[in-house]
Amino acid sequence: MKAILICAALAAASLTGCAGLSADVHTANPSAALQGARTYTISRMPSQDASTDHPQFETMLRDELAKNGFIDTAGKSAHYLLSIAYDTRPATVGVSVKDCAPGACERAPEPPFALFGGRAYQHSLTLRLFEQSSGQEVYSVNAASSDRDADPLHAMPALVKSALAKFPFDAPPDWRVKLRTDQASGMPNVVSVKPVQP
Repeated sequence: MKAILICAALAAASLTGCAGLSADVHTANPSAALQGARTYTISRMPSQDASTDHPQFETMLRDELAKNGFIDTAGKSAHYLLSIAYDTRPATVGVSVKDCAPGACERAPEPPFALFGGRAYQHSLTLRLFEQSSGQEVYSVNAASSDRDADPLHAMPALVKSALAKFPFDAPPDWRVKLRTDQASGMPNVVSVKPVQP
């Protein structure tokens, strides 16, 4: 029981930011050669057209993509179509038990109270690049982080920085990006980008 409480306390500490900001990044088609003109246009879903948050996400992405030499053609002909998806949902903290009998390792129901001062939230951002001429997906990257703020706008700067910390990410497909908040601007800066060891 003591070990479980210590693990839960450590998980809570990492969610509150004691260890600094970090995000897990996963890529499909790592080492993909992004050939041709670095021009793109954003492909929106109807729900994104109606969203009040989405224009702010796009502005952050345009700024970071511009640092990587990508130019938004604002709906005109471009080499790539960019698809953006993001999500914020309550996260769960689980405890795994090694060598338990089948059927005896069912997940326990969530506690009726929030441990350590608040509910945790999982934020994710997925960017997908398609060649406009062929419709073929040539690159996909997903960044995910956890904190105690349900507002996706709060998490988005760190997710954008993480997803584009290397562009494109090469193999292996899984990376850990560590960030630090700049005291003057309040914006996150990338501190390190390291592959996740299996």
